[in-house]
Amino acid sequence: MNTQITAKIKSDEILTKILSNCDNEIYLVGGAVRDFLMDKETFDRDLIVMDEDAGEFARKIKDLFDAAYVPLDEKNKIYRLVLPDKINYLDITNPIENSLEKDLMRRDMAINAIAVNLRTYEVVDMCGGITDIKNHTLSLISEHNFEDDPLRLLRVYRFQSTLGFDLTAPTIHAVCMLAAHIKEPALERINSEIIKLFGGEYAHKAVLNMDKTWLLEEIFPFVKELKQVPPNTHHHLDLFHHSVETVRQIQLIYEESDDEVKKHMDEKSFGGESRLAHLKFAGFLHDIGKFSTWTIEEDTGRHRFIKHDAIGAKLAENLLKEMKFSNKQIKYITAMIKNHIYPSQLMTAPEIDFDTPAGEKAMMRFIRKTDDNVIDNIILAMADRLSARGEAITDEMVENNISALKKLLSFYLKIKDSLEPLPVLLDGNEVMKILNIKPSKQLGEIMNALHEAQLSGDVTTKEQAVEFINNYAYHG
Repeated sequence: MNTQITAKIKSDEILTKILSNCDNEIYLVGGAVRDFLMDKETFDRDLIVMDEDAGEFARKIKDLFDAAYVPLDEKNKIYRLVLPDKINYLDITNPIENSLEKDLMRRDMAINAIAVNLRTYEVVDMCGGITDIKNHTLSLISEHNFEDDPLRLLRVYRFQSTLGFDLTAPTIHAVCMLAAHIKEPALERINSEIIKLFGGEYAHKAVLNMDKTWLLEEIFPFVKELKQVPPNTHHHLDLFHHSVETVRQIQLIYEESDDEVKKHMDEKSFGGESRLAHLKFAGFLHDIGKFSTWTIEEDTGRHRFIKHDAIGAKLAENLLKEMKFSNKQIKYITAMIKNHIYPSQLMTAPEIDFDTPAGEKAMMRFIRKTDDNVIDNIILAMADRLSARGEAITDEMVENNISALKKLLSFYLKIKDSLEPLPVLLDGNEVMKILNIKPSKQLGEIMNALHEAQLSGDVTTKEQAVEFINNYAYHG
């Protein structure tokens, strides 16, 4: 592996540029070393400078890259250089207590505690990180490091989500013993780790394993409620495992999608994290409203969850606000939850023939209502369908549902580039003047009805809008 990492460093344009312009003693540490050893692309390079103040060194090399200089932590001397592409960055610091060994021993996991001297290519691996990479395992360095920063309890599972590695027994034990401490870090830090976790290929595996150490319920107490809703004729899994399976299915659907869909889901639309990460988090939360709406019919024994989509969206909104997610994240996730039934309900409606103009109008209405999130909504609906296989659900029903959703997706991809925003045919003042009414509940109802008529394509001109509001006001 030493030969491999030497080759990686020599071929890395950013690192070689630093070395050719500076004569400092520098170590590459952390994630970049791990990525190099695993033959993965890396964008964040952590450097420990042994013989110069980290801030001075960062300012010295920033002009080599025309990089933005960001002091992350002046007290602990941590500085970031953000390169012009805003993808690659350098985190520069000095070693703790001027000791590389002490610095490495205070890190979270062995795989992140490997250092490489950029000049001699000497590898410093005091904690067995290389062995862990070979064995696909995650080992803590010490419980004290978890106590020092309890966010590391969650980071363990974020790395499991990304890498698919298994936790060692001592690591699992430490998380179990310290799980309650996860409430200590700032909520914003926890949220960042949660979204990164759901962005990982193995998010479903990480969530299931978090549950085994009680960490999941410490972060999301509602999980206890999900576990109380058992399998039924429409669901082969209890509600908790259905939610996790939905996360897994979203990942599988993404992997099998074409490049156009993947490009959309890879968009970093929410503070640097992808749509896919947020959709999988929404998938985990999508049935959060079922416990509070759960009833069982006396005569048939059928489980009902009336309005669980709308109620779940509100519950999720409250939860995400409490956890201090951004307004943009909350809007997206709650919209996914509110609309997660809509695509399947539409496309399995027996009275609609989707090969007719009326069918296309119904699909267009869905597209207009869900706006930029059409693809996301369809993927969530597919994942939800594939995650529910109760005895009343036949393979044919599932296949027909998925086929119909694929038809909706194909229709959208075909027409999306020609879509234009709906024009404002009449504003509120115009409606009040035409109908001779004042601001009121009636005005709101009329404006909503007009918008719905535009969504479905029934109203496309100002003349039609005037006729529509007159008829609506007259007939109610």
